[in-house]
Amino acid sequence: MSEILTLALSKGRIFEETMPMLAKAGITVADDPEKSRKLILGTSNPKLRVIIVRASDVPTYIQYGAADFGVAGYDVLAEHGMDGLYAPIDLGIAQCRMSVAVRDDFDYLSAVRQGARLKVVTKYVQQAREHFANKGMHVDLIKLYGSMELGPLVGLADAIVDLVSTGNTLKANRLKEVEVIKEISSRLVINQAAYKRRRAELQPFLDAFAQTA
Repeated sequence: MSEILTLALSKGRIFEETMPMLAKAGITVADDPEKSRKLILGTSNPKLRVIIVRASDVPTYIQYGAADFGVAGYDVLAEHGMDGLYAPIDLGIAQCRMSVAVRDDFDYLSAVRQGARLKVVTKYVQQAREHFANKGMHVDLIKLYGSMELGPLVGLADAIVDLVSTGNTLKANRLKEVEVIKEISSRLVINQAAYKRRRAELQPFLDAFAQTA
């Protein structure tokens, strides 16, 4: 690994809500990823750089050592698995929930009671499978990467499993939240090998995150 530590972040809420935490550690990031096309961003600390990657790819960059540490939602970590990763700190940022939602005219409770086999669209296939298996429900899972809300509206599925924050998107598309699977927040994630080899270099940053979480 290079001497510079690499922090992997994704655009949007995680980046925005991580910035104040870095600021409390006296670190500012040189560019705004919403305005810059750069994917590698310098910081005010010459020993730290930030890379901007897709949220679902953050654990992969860390697992394979392309980043030493990063911030990822628990939804992403649970789907990816923790092989080669260490997630010691729940930062309490980018909070939302993973939920089941259906059309507002669909009787979900009745379908569950009757043992109906439901079609469910989601990108969180592993977590959805585990949730419905624990309920003793048989479902057909269809993987989508976006616009989950469209699935029930066009007959692709009976239900969706997706992240919900305000619920406004569901309401705008005539859907209702019927079950919360788990509460979601973002974690600090570290490459296990980097943590062993470069702990002295990482520790000041880890302490800064721990103090602001």
